[in-house]
Order: sequence, then structure tokens, then C-alpha cells
Amino acid sequence: MSTNPVIVESLVVFTIVLCVHSVVWSQLSWCTIALAIQAFYVQHKWDRLLLSGGAVFQFRPSANSGIVPACMVMPLLGLALKERCGASGNVYFERFSMVVTATGMMLALFLSLIALGITRPVPTNTCVISGIAGSAVMYTIKQTLTVSEVIEVLEVLLIFVYLSLIMLYLLPRCFTPGEALIIVGGVSFVINQLIKRSLNVAEAKGDPVNYFLLVVVVGSLLLGIFFALLFCFMESETWVSSLFFHMMTAVLGLGIIMPWLALLIRRHPLMWLIDFLLLGQNRLYLMAYWVLLVALASVVVLHQNYKRSSGSKKHQASTVVRKYFHLIVVATYVPGLIYDRQLLHVASVACLAVFLLLEYVRYFRIRPLGQLLRKLLTLFLDERDSGPLILTHIYLLLGMSLPIWLFPGSCAPKGTLPGAGGLVPYAGVLAVGVGDTMASVFGSTLGEIRWPGTKKTMEGTATSIFAQIIAVALFLIFDGSINLNTSYTWIVGSVTLVSLLEAYTAQIDNLILPLYLFTLLML
Repeated sequence: MSTNPVIVESLVVFTIVLCVHSVVWSQLSWCTIALAIQAFYVQHKWDRLLLSGGAVFQFRPSANSGIVPACMVMPLLGLALKERCGASGNVYFERFSMVVTATGMMLALFLSLIALGITRPVPTNTCVISGIAGSAVMYTIKQTLTVSEVIEVLEVLLIFVYLSLIMLYLLPRCFTPGEALIIVGGVSFVINQLIKRSLNVAEAKGDPVNYFLLVVVVGSLLLGIFFALLFCFMESETWVSSLFFHMMTAVLGLGIIMPWLALLIRRHPLMWLIDFLLLGQNRLYLMAYWVLLVALASVVVLHQNYKRSSGSKKHQASTVVRKYFHLIVVATYVPGLIYDRQLLHVASVACLAVFLLLEYVRYFRIRPLGQLLRKLLTLFLDERDSGPLILTHIYLLLGMSLPIWLFPGSCAPKGTLPGAGGLVPYAGVLAVGVGDTMASVFGSTLGEIRWPGTKKTMEGTATSIFAQIIAVALFLIFDGSINLNTSYTWIVGSVTLVSLLEAYTAQIDNLILPLYLFTLLML
């Protein structure tokens, strides 16, 4: 009897939920268990909708809905942040973490409500389970959140509804329902935070680096939506349209995004950025090193395209070749994590903005680079790039960067966290850069014994776990700020669970794996 990968994936996620619950043990953690159970039942409804073509929007084919792993990401992340920041005594960030947890739960319930509402006949048992879970979540939110925090959660939910309608309409076949929940939910939360802080500029405080992230994400999103709607009514491939694109990008960037950032950080952004980059000589060395790595990555792209032009036109880059970029990204991030995390934070945000802008240029065929980018990047497509956008490289950047962006510096006054928390900023490097890379390379070249119901191999998973443990040992040697104390068993267990999730998930592992490893290491 064959094993259903969806069931095993759900069991792995449920095990992670129980691990978090065993550490946190609160009303909210009990709600995550109820939420995971109802998400398991609802996932089957979503899967049937996708198979029958009953979904309103076009989702990414050749994958299940991914409701269970997606629904649990934000609630578990909020619980882990609350546990860590509550222990450090940071009341503000503890309340913020509770809002994150409640928001994730409400988004998950909303997605479940959609599936139940359009399923015919109405699934009675699933409705009962969802009703019980929803009632528990609602009651707990009422008991734990203030009125203003509940309003904040509802604001994010409203933004999520409108943003989902826009993005799923403009970008068919780019996401599964679960991936859309994570991406659109995260962006909705960022938008709400930026609006909230912009309306309270007098009370705004914090590191300018964090505002840089908020403004870049929202500004890039607005830019994409603006041009997507505009080019519905005009041709984008002409020189006139291309000139208009570049002019409007400059106008929006210099006339809206930059003044917005200046309002929040109370300084001219360019002057702040120059002072930030020139703060120490080590930063200049790091930036020079990164420029060399960018040149190396460009050489790999050009070399692979030259091989295609001189050989078969149908030639596609192999899995091993695509993992070259994972190794280059690891070589980029590890020195930044060891020597200057703030510079790495700013550089990764800037890189995200550049990636999104270049993807807009490629997608709209903006001259003079649009057609060239289409030709160069098509070689590296895989089965997950089935929509109009090429998102693989952006997911890789997000997977490596999210643990750094989410790292609760306000809860780590000495710059790092004790125990397994010291590895939190390295979660992306471990899960994606080391674990996923080793699993793919060794699994595709040497693996013979496959996990039941999947194309992944046991040899690849074992190599992934072993490689991550070796990487942890190396980080301990080169990064003196990490002090694991007696948390080795927890680290090995966390790495093992996330590696098993990589073996069975059909979702974008570059996005999901770092978030789950981040959550486990935070506890």
C-alpha cells in the first residue's frame, strides 16, 4: 500500500506544532493544535477543488493545495517570538508577537471558510471541526488581545482579501493556495505595519534598517501592480512604453518611496545609506567580496546559456547546476552573518528590490533588457515556474533572508540569543543553502531508496541532516557569539523534522523550510 505524501507532510507539521506546544503551553498553543486538525480536513477539500477545476483562480499545477504547512507558519512563528521575547521582558514585542499569532490564525480560518463555502455537497464533518476550531480561536483572541489589537488583526484580514483578488488575478498559476496564504498574508501584514507607523510618525521608533525593509517591500509591490494594470491598456514592448516605464519608476522611487522612507527615519535616505555603508572598513571589504560573487554568478549564467546556444535548444540546466547558485548564496550570507548582520540585512533588502525590478523588466519585455533576461533565465526554469513570473531566484533570496529580517534584535540585547536561538539567523543557510542543496545533489546523483510516494530519496535526506549538523559545528568554530549550551538534542531534532518536511512537501521549500526551522530554533 503506497503512502500518501500529503498525510506524511501533515504529520510532520503536526509534530512541529506539538513541539511548539510542549514549550509554550498556553491558550494560543492549544488553539494551534485545533487549527492544525481542521486545516488537515480542509486541505482535502482544497485538493478536490483544484483537481475538479472548481477553484475561481488558476493555481500552480502539479502540487497539492499546501493548506496544512501554510496555515501553521504564521501562528507558530508568533508563538515562538512571544515565548522568546516574553522571557526577555520585552512587553511591546511580546504583544506584537501575539498579534502575529492571532493574524495567522484568522487568515487560516478565512482560507478554510472559502473552501467550505464553495464545496458541494457541504462537508458536514469538516464544517463541525472547523466550527469548533474557529470558536476556540475566537474566544482565545477575545480573552488575550485588546480592542486595538483585534482591530489591527481585522485590518490585515481586509488587506489580505483585496490583495489576494489582485495578485491571483494578475498572476495565474504562480502559487498554490498555501503559498498564496504565506506570501500575500506576509505582505498584507507588512503593509498594515507600514501604514500604522506612517500614521504615528511622532511615536515611530526603532532601527532605520527595519523601515527600509517595510518601504522597499510595499514600494516594489505598488510598482508592480501599477504597471500590471497600466500595460493591460497599452503595449509594453515598444521603446515609448519602455521609456515611460523607466521614467515612472524613477518618479515613483524618488517622488514617493524615498520621501516616505525619509519621513520614517527622519533623515535623507541617501545620506543615511552612505553613512551606513561607510561605517567601517570591514563593510567595504564585504561589499567588494559580494561584487566578486555576483560576477561569478553572472559567469555561470552566461556559460550555461553558451552551452545551450552551441548544443540543443531544449537544453535545461540540471538540478546540480541550479544548486551552484545555492552554494554561491551560502558563500554570500555566511561571512555577513559572522561579521556584519546589519549590512547583510540592508544588502538583502536592496537585492530583493533589484530582483523584483528586473523581473518586472523581463515580464513586461521592457527594452533594452527585457528580451535578454527572458533568454538568459529561461534556461534555469523548473516545474514550479509554471506561471508568467520566474520566482525561483526570488524564493531563494527570501528563504535565506527571512530569518535575518525576522530576527528579534529587540529581544536579544547582546546581539544574539542563548542556546539554539544563537542559530536563528542561520536558519535560512541551514535549511536552504546546506540542507536542501545537499538533499537535491546527493539524492539526484547517488540516491536509490525513495521515500514512499515521492521522488525524494532517503540518502538525500540523510545527507541533508548530516550536512546541517556539520554546518552547525563550523558555525560554532567561526562565530564566537553562538553558545548552544545543552541544546544539541533540540537542534538535531529540529533539523531532522525540517529535512523530513523537505522530503514530502510539494510547496516551495525555499520559502517554507527556513520559517519552520526558524520557529523551532527560537524555542
